[in-house]
Amino acid sequence: MAEDQTSNGQLIEAMTALLPPLLAAMDTLEYVARKLHPPQIDALIDHVAGVDMAVRDARPQFEAAPWPEHLFPVRDRILTAADEVLLAYAELTAAKNAENAIMDVFKALRHAPRASEAIYPVSAILPPVSRFFLEPAYRDNAARLEALAAGAERADTGVIEASNERGKRGGFSMYVPEDYDETTPTPLVMALHGGSGHGRGTLWSWLRDARSRSTILIAPTSVGDTWSLAGPDADSGNIDSMLAHVRGRWNVDPTKMLLTGMSDGGTFSYVTGLRDESPFTHLAPMSAAFHPMLAEMASAGRTKDLPVYVVHGMLDWMFPYKLAQTAAETLTNAGAKVSLDIIEDLSHTYPREANARVMDWFLAAPSTKA
Repeated sequence: MAEDQTSNGQLIEAMTALLPPLLAAMDTLEYVARKLHPPQIDALIDHVAGVDMAVRDARPQFEAAPWPEHLFPVRDRILTAADEVLLAYAELTAAKNAENAIMDVFKALRHAPRASEAIYPVSAILPPVSRFFLEPAYRDNAARLEALAAGAERADTGVIEASNERGKRGGFSMYVPEDYDETTPTPLVMALHGGSGHGRGTLWSWLRDARSRSTILIAPTSVGDTWSLAGPDADSGNIDSMLAHVRGRWNVDPTKMLLTGMSDGGTFSYVTGLRDESPFTHLAPMSAAFHPMLAEMASAGRTKDLPVYVVHGMLDWMFPYKLAQTAAETLTNAGAKVSLDIIEDLSHTYPREANARVMDWFLAAPSTKA
């Protein structure tokens, strides 16, 4: 008995040493992704320098603790997340003063969703991890935490991969809330990655918001390196098929289907979302290019009263924010109901804080497009 108590104490001590700094370091990687702006890269790297040290220091103790065999999967997932975080910070440090620093930082940040993917399954048994994957306003909601933990063993909920291994194209990742109720129509968000991106990583840009608000989330991967923005459209039919598959398996609310995307994904949400045959009831392009021809090609029946939420940054160095203003004006003139959110300190990066505003709008805004 005394030996068991000692082992348990060592496990708790090891967990307490590693888990809080690990989650804090993951949060800081989100901060880096949000604040990334080419003229400020070196200062940003300096600002977060050393955040990984507590993870590095606690990792050996965590691995050496007397883990019982049935907890090996928990140990291994947390260690994998820690290793991905340490790789991210090492690559961030190496990116400072690099010739192509912006691309090096983008590569370093690819480790962040891999850390989330590794650690997420233990959210069912570790409340601090479960709270991490909720919006801040929901983290102290005991009923929400209990409902999510109770449904974690269901085969039809949680993170699901559909032919979406890294390196493959044309599949999708999805998340179904653990408290999904098949008797209740559930809102759905489809989030499109940026150029050269992958749905497996994009899923984690929206999972916290979908999990907080009991929303199904789909993150597809384009058929090519990016979405079909020129030439034959290889992606719209694939997206429609994904959505039809999900609607055939889960009870999706036909009046609440949001298509959103970042950069090339935002541009393609205009391209495919403005088609007459598009099944989506709401659009939310972020940091996207836009040409008035996109609205001109859409029918009046499609654009009339279509809810559209446009997000863009004033510091965007790839697509000037005036494109968002043009989009809002053009779509409003075409009959759409447009909300425009210009973020003063946002560069060409993903505005995670805008997700909550988009979700509030999406879940409240009526649609006549179902």
